[in-house]
Amino acid sequence: MFNSLSFVSLFFFVSGAFSSPVKTRSEYAVKETHNVPRQWAKVFRAPATHVIDLKIALKQSNFDELERQLYAVSDPSHPKYGQHLRIDEVNELVKPTDETSELVHEWLQDNGISRDSCSYSGAKDWISVSLPVSEVERLLDTKYHVYRHDDGMQLVRTPAWSLPIHLHDHINAIQPTNAFMRGEKQARGAVKHQNIGRSTHMKIADAAPYAAPDASVAAVCNTSSVTPLCLRTFYQTLNYTVQAADKNSVGLTDYLGESNNRSDTYRFLSQYRPEAVQAAYQFKVEQIAGGPDEQTQETPEELAAGTSIEGNLDVETILSESYPTPLTAYSTGGSPPFINSTSTPTNTNEPYLVWVERVLSDASAPNVISTSYGDDEQTVPLSYATTVCNKFAELGARGKTLMFSSGDSGVGPTGACVSNDGKNTTKFLPSFPSSCPFITTVGATQNFTPECAAYNPRNRFASGSGFSNYFTRPDYQSEVVPAYIDGLDGLYDGLYNKTGRAYPDISAQGRAFAIVWNGTNLQVDGTSASTPLAASIITLVNDARIAANKKPLGWLNPWLYTQGGGEAFTDITCGSAIGCGVAGFPAKEGWDPVTGFGTPGDPLTGIFLLELPLRPSRRHEGPVGTPARHSGAVQHCRRTRG
Repeated sequence: MFNSLSFVSLFFFVSGAFSSPVKTRSEYAVKETHNVPRQWAKVFRAPATHVIDLKIALKQSNFDELERQLYAVSDPSHPKYGQHLRIDEVNELVKPTDETSELVHEWLQDNGISRDSCSYSGAKDWISVSLPVSEVERLLDTKYHVYRHDDGMQLVRTPAWSLPIHLHDHINAIQPTNAFMRGEKQARGAVKHQNIGRSTHMKIADAAPYAAPDASVAAVCNTSSVTPLCLRTFYQTLNYTVQAADKNSVGLTDYLGESNNRSDTYRFLSQYRPEAVQAAYQFKVEQIAGGPDEQTQETPEELAAGTSIEGNLDVETILSESYPTPLTAYSTGGSPPFINSTSTPTNTNEPYLVWVERVLSDASAPNVISTSYGDDEQTVPLSYATTVCNKFAELGARGKTLMFSSGDSGVGPTGACVSNDGKNTTKFLPSFPSSCPFITTVGATQNFTPECAAYNPRNRFASGSGFSNYFTRPDYQSEVVPAYIDGLDGLYDGLYNKTGRAYPDISAQGRAFAIVWNGTNLQVDGTSASTPLAASIITLVNDARIAANKKPLGWLNPWLYTQGGGEAFTDITCGSAIGCGVAGFPAKEGWDPVTGFGTPGDPLTGIFLLELPLRPSRRHEGPVGTPARHSGAVQHCRRTRG
């Protein structure tokens, strides 16, 4: 038997011999803090047994080179244009260094987390591990609480988290920690419904779906009910025949419990595009992390919430416009809602990382992917926003066109336009992922003669607009954005970040879209309408390019801003981004932060197919793939729709 002195001596000998070098080499320090948004309130301590699917983002070894490659393959005047990277080439550029990997795994092992309990992204730059709250709190030296939003939604989060000091330069982000994202759906109509974000709808009369092939826009378009026939006529795709369906593809994303109802889609296509009706039962649904594929009758609660109005809008718009191009609908679980139960809390894990990881692992991912969800940028921690945005760059380098909605509240929702830094400063509110420079952001328009920036006073829908507070202005915007700001002559100075990435990049019709939901015809507004529409049009352009032995367009922005791509769009010069109690940024000649370069002109000819001569690019005056800042001004000749 040991006496007490002998036991204590042995204890310190053993602990000194076997304790982790991490703890002896480095103390913990706060890695990141993020203020709790004003609509959220702390309720109670998170249950210790609640399981969190923790995502750890390791520092990537050579993202700068990946970004250079992204610009090279996306610039039509570059020798490497269209030479999109393979999965293994992307992974090689972004994989962490051996040092980073070893240090992070050493820290995890010290906390009882073995490699066998972890899963990894293809590049090994993301580590996923499921842990109870009690273990995550110890790992990150923090405390989790349940927070409740004003609308009743609840999340398990912590406003600050820490790491050993020597790991601060090796770990970029960890979630879910301090991201109070809600993944708001960008669809609205005339009658507001609780618990569907700001999505709303109204019943409409059935619209005539047929007309002569040469019918005019005036003959087939009704601003109170915008049908596929109207849109295909307006954007001059009605008589286009898909030629490369076996080599092309398009995708959409579903979050927050949304699904794409096949019976509603069948009824919609039967009414508005009968030759495509079988597509309602042929599109692919890929369920990720328990995402739903709800095909049964909605419950009274789902009907009251308007569940799957968003999902139906996306699938019906894409199928009616791009048929017979194959469609994949990604239904991702892990939505934020938290049921108030200390014994059986639901999954509150952040879903967007799960989706992008899955798509990055897919060698046959769709060429164009439409996403109609977003959040106030200031509710998203900078580390998370940067890390996810960089993931979008990886998809762009592989030739994928990512299109995100710009939001439905103009420059910000009236009554909520204040900063989240504790100062409550009045300011415009940009959105994320809309503000990411590696995606193409889509605004919305309305009417036909003239076509203007979308606004509906009945439901306060206004095409989203903004300047990022996180991402600086990318080089490709260095000509058009300063010119627009100068033209404002000081209007709204102090309410937005003049040096931030500005959006949207383009726009498309987004008012009064006819859809079918729960067997009923509805009318829906939103950039949730314009984004799948724009994605469908780009999908048809890709089809024509592939049929002509050209590559898909891939990431659009270098082409749009520096190679005259904006000239392929119809300029929008009326309307504004109404929000925050003011008129918001006005639409003007040329690019503007309401409608971008405008809406597609004649997408299946000319500039869209890159048949016109291209202006020289200064991006590759240096080493191949090295982006360089442009100087001077480019005069953009804008298309008008007759």
